[in-house]
Amino acid sequence: MRPASHLLVNTPDIEIWPGGLLRARSNHDARALSRARHVLRRKRDGQYLAADLPEGLLALVPRLRREDGIETALFVLERLREPQRAGIDAIGELPLDRLQERLHALGLDETYAQRTGLPLVAEPTMLTLAGFDRYRRPLWLVPGAARAWRSMHAAALLDDVVLEAISGYRSHDYQLGIFERKRARGLTVEEILTVNAAPGYSEHHSGRALDIGAPGEPPAEESFENTAAFAWLRDNAPAYDFAMSYPRDNPHGIVYEPWHWAWRGA
Repeated sequence: MRPASHLLVNTPDIEIWPGGLLRARSNHDARALSRARHVLRRKRDGQYLAADLPEGLLALVPRLRREDGIETALFVLERLREPQRAGIDAIGELPLDRLQERLHALGLDETYAQRTGLPLVAEPTMLTLAGFDRYRRPLWLVPGAARAWRSMHAAALLDDVVLEAISGYRSHDYQLGIFERKRARGLTVEEILTVNAAPGYSEHHSGRALDIGAPGEPPAEESFENTAAFAWLRDNAPAYDFAMSYPRDNPHGIVYEPWHWAWRGA
């Protein structure tokens, strides 16, 4: 059983975060988050919904009980509150039943999978804290990937090489948000698809993949291949079951991504 203080527990619409990790966006949030054992956060837009305080649940939005998926999230929260449990036993996967809705929002259909050869990727029901990324945001991965990342990061440091995590787990809804923001900047869906997989098809959904950078280098740029960090990964990452997912001329139509590595362990 894993301690709840290091877990992000995932439900289809709402994430349950451990207290002390989320940044406050207002004085009201700051007071609640400073005392919260857990925080319920809407996956679609990151809105904080409720804080689990010692004296009970504090709603952070009006009409909390009308939120999509709130009953499921509150049921899981009750389990986390039970002293004899203090954690979640096993990792499962969330259903993929809303995938078509997300694809249709981008004008895509099932032919996308046939065209790219990318598999569907379910979200895990639980992720563990693997440290923090370049921007001091919590880095969430499934437990095996988190252990492998910490070991690989420490080994690189012994060789005077700094590996910086840029991005880890991303939900289907977060991936859809990436497309919506890029479309708002004038990019077409086809242009975005050369860099980002469609919602439901990104390895980041699995909690096994992360983007890696080096100090002083811009994130997610091909120039990363010229760094000592990339050279170290090329020579040593396989020993930790990490592999680069999108080499040059990969069959999925995704641009060369020397920064994107995924854990292939059991």
